Amino acid sequence: MRELERYYRALDLEPGATLEEVNQAYKDLVFVWHPDRIPRENLRLQEKAQKKLQEINEAREKLRLHREKLRSQRDSPGVSSNFQHQNSRKSESYSQKSSYQASPPRRKPPQATYTYKPPKPNPDLSGKDFSGANLSNKDLSGRNLSYANLSGADLSDTFMHKVNLRGANLSQANLFRANLLLADLREANLRSANLIGADLSGADLRGVDLTGARMYSGNRLMVKLIGANLSGAIMPDGKLYA
Repeated sequence: MRELERYYRALDLEPGATLEEVNQAYKDLVFVWHPDRIPRENLRLQEKAQKKLQEINEAREKLRLHREKLRSQRDSPGVSSNFQHQNSRKSESYSQKSSYQASPPRRKPPQATYTYKPPKPNPDLSGKDFSGANLSNKDLSGRNLSYANLSGADLSDTFMHKVNLRGANLSQANLFRANLLLADLREANLRSANLIGADLSGADLRGVDLTGARMYSGNRLMVKLIGANLSGAIMPDGKLYA
């Protein structure tokens, strides 16, 4: 039980948090501790970030397995009582045989130690049709979505670090607080998209069409564009970025 509490603490959660809360806490901490958000020359913080990612990966996986085990036990309520009843009947049968000799107890096979393996990336999603899809809070980091149709899709709070969206159609998509750090958005269509709170730091935005996109609150820019390449981009007001 103490081990489970340690995993909850690693995700900044109270013991007994739901699986949904575990997954959300994991996404939040990955966003904060991802090594690409830390200067490469700061080796101390890079090492700390790598260690933190290992801890939260292990914590999420252990808690997920714990939840699955509990659910499996709940789904099979009669197994234990049936097993005991069968054993009782066997004992009565054996006691009626004077020649019965107890067999040596069976040894339990050694349990395999669990080694965490990160989830495999999704297959190539280039050119796929996700128009109007609800992809909120999904982890699409590193995926190839080049030339995919994401028009009108809900991508709010979605983690898309280093995602390939070259030539993709994101017109009228909701990218509220989406993490597009180092994303490839060359020639992408972002017409009338909601980019409020999005992080496009280091993204390649060459030739992107941002006509009518929501990026400002009043006169204040509400999108992170630190280190982004906007050469040839069409800005929300229709002007070409030089």
